[in-house]
Amino acid sequence: MDTEAKWYVLHTFTGYENLAKDNLEKVVEKNSLQDRIFEVTIPMEDVIEEKNGKRKLVQHKMLPCYILIKMIYGDDLWHTITRTRGVTGFVGPKGRPLELNDDEIRNLKLEQIKVDIDLSIGDKVEIIDGPLKGFIGDVVRVDPALQKCKVNVSMFERITPVDLEYMQIKKI
Repeated sequence: MDTEAKWYVLHTFTGYENLAKDNLEKVVEKNSLQDRIFEVTIPMEDVIEEKNGKRKLVQHKMLPCYILIKMIYGDDLWHTITRTRGVTGFVGPKGRPLELNDDEIRNLKLEQIKVDIDLSIGDKVEIIDGPLKGFIGDVVRVDPALQKCKVNVSMFERITPVDLEYMQIKKI
């Protein structure tokens, strides 16, 4: 049995993500598994939909038919989890769980990863993630507590200020 909690993916029936999550949380509480199963989540993203000329911010499931679970894995948990109503099994070879790597965790925004970067006003940075990937800009404001900064980027021959997280940039 591993001693470190890792993220795993569970497959559910279509449209049963919320039911499977609720049932799994009940199983955790009933069997006192809070020391091994730490979090069960359905990854969501905010999307702007336009309907009848009105824009509305709604949440969509990023991975329909899947829920994510952070736990310390053991074979005893495999049986408990796969027998939970709404869960069809783990995602991995032969139904055995395959842990998510750091890039997958960051892309799904499951955990805030602290980035240790010595940043000051006037530094040049390259954007390594997001829609402005590949752009280079100058730092104009730094907020180490929130791990964010404001960067002036030249787009279409104009300087545009952009708010970025530390994990979206690298210092040049």
